Amino acid sequence: MSAGHSHALPATQNQKNLLIALALTSTFLIAEVIGGIVTGSLALLSDAAHMLTDASALAISIAAIHIAKRPADTRRTYGYHRFEILAAAFNAIMLFLVALYILYEAYQRLKSPAEIQSTGMLVVAIVGLTVNLISMKLLASGKDASLNVKGAYLEVWSDMLGSIGVIAGAIIIRFTGWTWVDSVIAVAIGLWVLPRTWGLLKESLNILLEGVPEGVNIDEVKAAMMTVPGVLGMHDFHLWALTSGKSSMTAHIVYDPAYTPEQQLLPALKTILASKFSVYHTTLQFETVPCAHTDDGCNYIPIVDEHDGVGQIEPKNLST
Repeated sequence: MSAGHSHALPATQNQKNLLIALALTSTFLIAEVIGGIVTGSLALLSDAAHMLTDASALAISIAAIHIAKRPADTRRTYGYHRFEILAAAFNAIMLFLVALYILYEAYQRLKSPAEIQSTGMLVVAIVGLTVNLISMKLLASGKDASLNVKGAYLEVWSDMLGSIGVIAGAIIIRFTGWTWVDSVIAVAIGLWVLPRTWGLLKESLNILLEGVPEGVNIDEVKAAMMTVPGVLGMHDFHLWALTSGKSSMTAHIVYDPAYTPEQQLLPALKTILASKFSVYHTTLQFETVPCAHTDDGCNYIPIVDEHDGVGQIEPKNLST
């Protein structure tokens, strides 16, 4: 992970770009549905279906950004940031289902080819490509910092490929009369979109399951923390992401009593986690003796004192 804070655009800028993209997509969606019906093109209708998912994805993404801005409260101490990940997962599932439907419809068309008006198909597809390119440019700046925006970008990107396919199909049909090309292109679009949709869904589910953030190697994080003088070991280590670009970590740190956690270890560990791995929200528990592990988590380890009998070492807890 790169050093420093996230370079994501402010949520307000992402929301503004999404709104413009939504207006463009929704306006063209109506024209494309009409064009698909008039020309009889399945490829054009499949592109319209993608446009519908684009519009839905953009609307959901905007709603998620708005909800995510709500402050944390006594019931949701982390706030509402996970709504953006839920939106990304929903968009991926929706696009996945649409791609499967298009594949089925293409199979039906291959068995019974329909008459297609290639000229109208070409004109509508060119306009659609223009709308897609504008929307992609608007969303490109925020896609790497937000899975929510990335989901919307992927929707528009896949539809851009669809528009290119429809244009190619219209030209081929125009000069050869091979109407079956329309269905073949629809199939190609579906097969191209599916693996990329799966990638987005997998990444979203990883965050929802509190997995290690994408691009972070947990062994490297531990190794970097072990370079701090005085750190002897660590356990009960957890690293996850609340949402895109918001990683959190908890760990029990076993340290040499000769070092002071508050003045020496904690600042050094915080600096490494923030500068090397962009982890800013950390909770570290410092222990001179490792606590015992049970099915319920990390508990205190009993020790026997020669004079007082059985006692316990209480680990020291320091949070950031």
